[in-house]
Amino acid sequence: MKELLEQIKLNPDESFYIGIFQDHIDQSRWHYHQEFELSFITEGSGRRIVGDSVEEFHPGDLIFIGPRIPHVWFSETPLLNQHSGRTLESVYLLFNQDILPEKLTFLPEFSRVNRAIQLSERGIRITGDTLNQVSRIMLQLPYLSNMKRLMLFYEIMDIIGSSSSFQFLASETYVRSKFETTNTRINGIHEFLMKNYREENNLEEIAEIIHMAPASACRFFKSSTGLTIFEYLNKIKIDYACKLLLNTDLNIVDISYDCGFNNLSHFNKQFRKFIGKTPSHFRKLRNPLR
Repeated sequence: MKELLEQIKLNPDESFYIGIFQDHIDQSRWHYHQEFELSFITEGSGRRIVGDSVEEFHPGDLIFIGPRIPHVWFSETPLLNQHSGRTLESVYLLFNQDILPEKLTFLPEFSRVNRAIQLSERGIRITGDTLNQVSRIMLQLPYLSNMKRLMLFYEIMDIIGSSSSFQFLASETYVRSKFETTNTRINGIHEFLMKNYREENNLEEIAEIIHMAPASACRFFKSSTGLTIFEYLNKIKIDYACKLLLNTDLNIVDISYDCGFNNLSHFNKQFRKFIGKTPSHFRKLRNPLR
């Protein structure tokens, strides 16, 4: 999804993006973005992690996630009768706050739209008749004119905001502890590391993001967070590794690679540093039957 988001460029006459996402299991990665995301699963099943929520997903699931909530979908098996090996297909809608200008959201008619946006802060799984109504509209959107699409977008938000047929995903505790800072430089580094935790990162490239010399960037980041930039990067990786160890059957070598470590010994060393146990010991303590 990260690669797909980077390719999306809205046309001048579009206020949101509606598309189809076809995922291969080796492309799934822990990520977040600045857009709101409404996803309707049309094919595939597996496990979904949103914040600290872990659930199985199946065709017909409808998920609404707010900005900056880390998430990932793990598909279990390729779709039947598919030669591509595709493991997940969804219709998704992406939008940002620009589609909800402040003067508009102050109108009383937008009270339910505002509630939908508030619900997305923890992420929700939409169920019942609301699921049926929203998914039916989403499947129509690609074939409609711009104005009709916009009006139906607001109708979707109104339907979600007036519904009680949903379940929260991320816990209140997770949302309260979610990384937030008013410091734009720290935030810039955090976003870069979240998007590139699998890559080979160098200090010069990171320092350029905040327009500082490498040594100054290191001192600034550590004084603000208590961790060096690369300690913080490893923390992102290990937090993700813990979710994979507890909630998937991936072997430890694959988890190490998926979290951006190039060799198992370095992964084990960093895991023990942050968690105090080896990955295999951590998994057995939390999942004795594995």
